[in-house]
Amino acid sequence: MEQVTVIKIGGNIIDNDAALAQFLKAFAATPGKKVLIHGGGKLATRLADKLEVPQQMIDGRRITDAETLRIVTMVYAGFINKNIVAQLQAAGVNAIGLSGADGNLVLAHKRTGAAHDYGFVGDIDAVNTSLLHQLLENDNTVVVAPITHDAKGQLLNTNADTMAQAIAQSIAAHYQVNLVYSFEKSGVLRNADDDTTVIPKIDPATYTQLKEEGAIFAGMIPKLDNAFAALTKGVNRVIIGNAQHLPQLIEGTSGTSIVHE
Repeated sequence: MEQVTVIKIGGNIIDNDAALAQFLKAFAATPGKKVLIHGGGKLATRLADKLEVPQQMIDGRRITDAETLRIVTMVYAGFINKNIVAQLQAAGVNAIGLSGADGNLVLAHKRTGAAHDYGFVGDIDAVNTSLLHQLLENDNTVVVAPITHDAKGQLLNTNADTMAQAIAQSIAAHYQVNLVYSFEKSGVLRNADDDTTVIPKIDPATYTQLKEEGAIFAGMIPKLDNAFAALTKGVNRVIIGNAQHLPQLIEGTSGTSIVHE
């Protein structure tokens, strides 16, 4: 079965032009079919400040009111997505940039039942696997922005980590899929302030123990939940680590490997 590498890029890498360029150079050199899902970085927050649109965060998650939705759509599906596509084209990669709203790529519904009202935040219902398969078979590298829609005309802001997991598992029936979560940290850390405390491998039992010990910082838990969900839905391998070490992450010689057992 042919291999596809699905990579999510986020964190401070998006905000650093030099770091992003270095990552995209390594991504372009990655052999085989590939999909890139990107986050939004801090540009949306800076633009909101300039437009005097107040921003509210709960546990690190953005509250997406109507005005904020306009901003994140412009930033994520506009500038960031097309900037990445342009750099990949310059590197010889035939990249096509989409949001979840394009081609019904990712359908979602507005989140309900949460302890807080997150506004126009979407939880994923379906991925257009046939479109992804068609694009990949035509040798397109797909670059996805985390904006979705609900099939009723409403755009939604959706977590990029969850987008990566949903996209990876959607194509697992057609390809051997490796999922990489890349950001500015070296992996899952025992001490969030010490990049040398990387945990090289985490299985479900270890994950439970680490959470009970409070050894994983809160922002990493949703990423790990997505990683284990992907493995249960047919994804071959999941690794979390530093975007600047992308070749080593793909080889499995760096970062934290997430495994069944």
